[in-house]
Amino acid sequence: MKILFLAPQPFFVERGTPIAVKLALRVLASRSNAETDPAKKLEIDLLTYHEGRPIDIAGVNHYRISAPRILRNIGPGISLQKVLCDLIFLVKVMQLVWRNRKAPYVMLHAVEEAVFIALLVKSIFGIPYIYDMDSNLAGQAVEKWAWLRMVEPALRWFERVAVRCSLAVVPVCDSLAKIAVHYGSREVSVLRDVSLLTEETSNSAALLRQEIGAKSTDVVIMYIGNLEAYQGIDLLVESFDKVAGDCPQAHLVVVGGAPEHVASYRDVCSKLGIAAQCHFIGARPISEISSYIMQADILASPRTQGNNTPMKVYSYLHSGRAIIATKLETNTQVLSASVAELRDPVADDFAKGILSLIADPEKRRVLGANAKRLAEERYTFEVFTKRLNLTYDRLLSLISPKRLAQALSK
Repeated sequence: MKILFLAPQPFFVERGTPIAVKLALRVLASRSNAETDPAKKLEIDLLTYHEGRPIDIAGVNHYRISAPRILRNIGPGISLQKVLCDLIFLVKVMQLVWRNRKAPYVMLHAVEEAVFIALLVKSIFGIPYIYDMDSNLAGQAVEKWAWLRMVEPALRWFERVAVRCSLAVVPVCDSLAKIAVHYGSREVSVLRDVSLLTEETSNSAALLRQEIGAKSTDVVIMYIGNLEAYQGIDLLVESFDKVAGDCPQAHLVVVGGAPEHVASYRDVCSKLGIAAQCHFIGARPISEISSYIMQADILASPRTQGNNTPMKVYSYLHSGRAIIATKLETNTQVLSASVAELRDPVADDFAKGILSLIADPEKRRVLGANAKRLAEERYTFEVFTKRLNLTYDRLLSLISPKRLAQALSK
């Protein structure tokens, strides 16, 4: 039987949601290759944006939208470009559903804002859908565009309707699960992200200290990820500015970010007089990220907005390195004081947290060991695979026998 997997992002690109989509596709496609009950096997049609490099996953048919040249370099988070791409995405979804009407999809798997498209499809064609909830869409929109506050109740109403009409909501963290329950979801199954840490090494990453001019005894504080405002990079730089003068042995390394963001932050650090200790090295291939993480002494999650847990946190935990993070739900629903240094999202307190870790190698060791143990118990790909398969087994059992029979007969 076929499902339509709606992922309104560039695919594949090496950042949070597309990585999570790739992991889910690997798990769901493997059901088709296993010797299992035919009612559990899936054929997957995947629809994404036009951008991204192709990847081959057996059992997945990949479709893309066609978009004009002006819609290029679609970044993470809500944007006007993304809204325009979503309108094109809607048309393509309707084409795929109509084309497959004689052998209809048994279910839609809708990631992020694709849930509203899935709601429309259900109202017209009766196809049930799962809401893969990676963020609070209404809250995210208002944070991005303050003028939307005047229509925030309407936005939350639409999100509530989308949740209530779904077969189930699959949020990535507990805070989003609470929202889904509040909205009246009939079933909620939390599917957390996992560590992407591997044992592979990279010569370029191994030479990090040489690249930045750091000694083997220096302390490297590292952030990995995009440099969008919600990530808290301004907080991180402002905090490090309070650290750098007292700790010449400290180096801040930021891995990731669009070129224009990297250039902007390098300029900020130059004006603050800390450029010699701040190293914005830009994006690196995901195959090298594990090696970069293992070169760090302290890993930072300074996020200041949002309620979903950053995917990087799971790899941070698995690395066995000390973590410093903002004391906000985005982090604390996974991190506790036993595995991380948690500080308020203000520069003075965050700087004190960094200084406390720099000054206490034993504290770093204990936090790192506790973090690694937690990751191995809860946040591995094996745990993710088991939970997603159990969720799909349960949800497929909720679909009407008539629809299942129709899907299995094709």
